[in-house]
Amino acid sequence: MASPGAETKKPEHHSGFVQLCNPHVAAMKEDVLYHFSLSTSTHDFPAMFGDVKFVCVGGSPSRMKAFIKYVAVELGLGQPDADYPNICEGTDRYAMFKVGPVLSVSHGMGIPSIAIMLHELIKLLYHARCSDVTIIRIGTSGGIGLEPGSVVITGQAVDACFKPEFELMVLGKRVVRSTHMDEQLVQELARCSADLGKFPTVVGHTMCTLDFYEGQGRLDGALCCYTEKDKQEYLQAAYAAGIRNIEMEASVFSAMCNACGLRAAVVCVTLLNRLEGDQISSPHEVLVEYQQRPQQLVGHFIKKCLAEA
Repeated sequence: MASPGAETKKPEHHSGFVQLCNPHVAAMKEDVLYHFSLSTSTHDFPAMFGDVKFVCVGGSPSRMKAFIKYVAVELGLGQPDADYPNICEGTDRYAMFKVGPVLSVSHGMGIPSIAIMLHELIKLLYHARCSDVTIIRIGTSGGIGLEPGSVVITGQAVDACFKPEFELMVLGKRVVRSTHMDEQLVQELARCSADLGKFPTVVGHTMCTLDFYEGQGRLDGALCCYTEKDKQEYLQAAYAAGIRNIEMEASVFSAMCNACGLRAAVVCVTLLNRLEGDQISSPHEVLVEYQQRPQQLVGHFIKKCLAEA
């Protein structure tokens, strides 16, 4: 097994500029960010992205466009009816929007999709010579022991065995990386939620799985080899271990950001309590309001940070 210690060593950040854990990139004459439809030979990254201080990522393009429109109004940088072009319009893989120092990027669903996006996003920030960047994932999740609509700020990302690590295969070898979260950032976000006072918010462990159905112990997939009793025992054990929600991106997100020295956090709203069922039953308009809660919290956080700068 590859040494976890070697994998979790962060790059030197004397200047505050975003760094990579890959010495090969600096020697490349051109770096094509294929899934963004951007290239260092055809785009001026420092001019386009050099002022970015906050990056928010989430699953769907429509959600991330809604976020950039919301935060533009919050920061006084745009009107509610303003439109924001998709910087990645040359591809249908991801969508990217920008206003002022805020970049909003979609990442799709699951570990492979967000991992590809993060490789290219971190390189984009590096090529743009960005400094002191905070990156936050906003999204939805299944809650454990929480009422629907509760917001969970991830204190620790864990895998399906409740371990705070992310495992992947590199050149046929098992590599394990730490999923440590930035504790100071977690507390700053918790204070911002308290300032808002609009919705219940908790700090808890987030379990990241490889699958939406069997991997999360659902009984309603095409395959199922366990009972309701088995499911309840597993979810109760997760709750006892401090896990308060389940999603499909937090472990690789925290591992990659941690390895590259990026200040990162995960803020997700719960759409249901998994101890009480597997399928989402809230009306559409209620779900829409729930999904706005993480963006309200993160928008307030960004506004507060800029006001104090």
